[in-house]
Amino acid sequence: MFRIRTFNKISKDGLRLFEKNKYEVSEGLLSPHAVVVRSANLHSEVFDSNLLAIARAGAGTNNIPVAECTKRGVVVFNAPGANANAVKELVLAGMLLAARNLVSGIEHTRGLFGQGDRIPEIVEKDKARFAGIEIRGKKLGVVGLGAIGMMVANDSVSLGMEVDGYDPFISVHSAWSLSHQVKPSASLLKLFSTSDFITLHMPLTPETVEMVNAKTLQQFKRGAVLLNFARAEIVNETDVIEALNTGHLAAYVTDFPTQQLLGNPSVICVPHLGASTVEAENNSAIMVVRQTMDFLENGNICNSVNYPNCSVDRSGDFRLTITNENVPNMVGQISSMLASDGLNISEMVNKSRGDLAYNIVDVNGKPSSTLVQRLRDIDGVLSVREL
Repeated sequence: MFRIRTFNKISKDGLRLFEKNKYEVSEGLLSPHAVVVRSANLHSEVFDSNLLAIARAGAGTNNIPVAECTKRGVVVFNAPGANANAVKELVLAGMLLAARNLVSGIEHTRGLFGQGDRIPEIVEKDKARFAGIEIRGKKLGVVGLGAIGMMVANDSVSLGMEVDGYDPFISVHSAWSLSHQVKPSASLLKLFSTSDFITLHMPLTPETVEMVNAKTLQQFKRGAVLLNFARAEIVNETDVIEALNTGHLAAYVTDFPTQQLLGNPSVICVPHLGASTVEAENNSAIMVVRQTMDFLENGNICNSVNYPNCSVDRSGDFRLTITNENVPNMVGQISSMLASDGLNISEMVNKSRGDLAYNIVDVNGKPSSTLVQRLRDIDGVLSVREL
């Protein structure tokens, strides 16, 4: 019986996939084998040696101590792309809000309550204050062409926009899925200096922290609109506010409100709604629950942020999974020990990621009672499971 501890409210569509005769699922479970979490901060949580996996029902894993998990041999899963459509739709809505001055216009209209029959007259008199622009024919610069950025780019093309994209690390899947009308930008400088709208869709890394700052903002086309539905820390708020105050930047649309941003009329703050749709929450939960079950039951890994993807159908009588340091002769030592135990390997897959390697080994024959411990005693082996 695997114990699954949940944090936050996880979609029932996902949790019901855990079979009751195999899994115990609860918020307050002690000594869990796996954790399913949305946005709860786990950096201060203490878990014992039974923890094998943490599954983030979403894309970002900033709330999870990934480096510490890697040291402990804990696999961290996420759900890339599961909330992509929800975020994409909010980005498109953000562009329209900014282009048509809709927030200011709606707030103005709300302020007319109590004016009675004069409301139509006042509306006609004041509407010129909120005249905006159409996005059709404007240029959109998309920084980061992963699952979300690719969808934003494609749908913006369908809306009649001219779209440039920048992503030096674009995946094969995104490249194949990208509309041929999305033009690759040779550099961020060119994208910034020619785009009417710029939307950010990259992960938060040491290289992307405050990527948008006073220096890079000077490269923006005057009057551009900046959209940030990726991570708050990618943008230097103080520098953005200064660019808004000087008129160099027309508007900033973001999913990450702060006191400083709320005080500026040119900022449109959305209350972190990027993935907050019923569909996105269901999709994310279903994806990570399936990944967690396949890992716990079969040792297969898919969509991990710290382990290599490694999956194979079962064969043989028993399955062993082994995590080890990515150093020479580990596979040889493991194979030799299995042979000395009288086991024949029917299938073996070895994958590596940085300093870490992961092995799935299916064997014919029954492992001895001491094999797992002897494998763990190999210098460089971090964990061993018998499934």
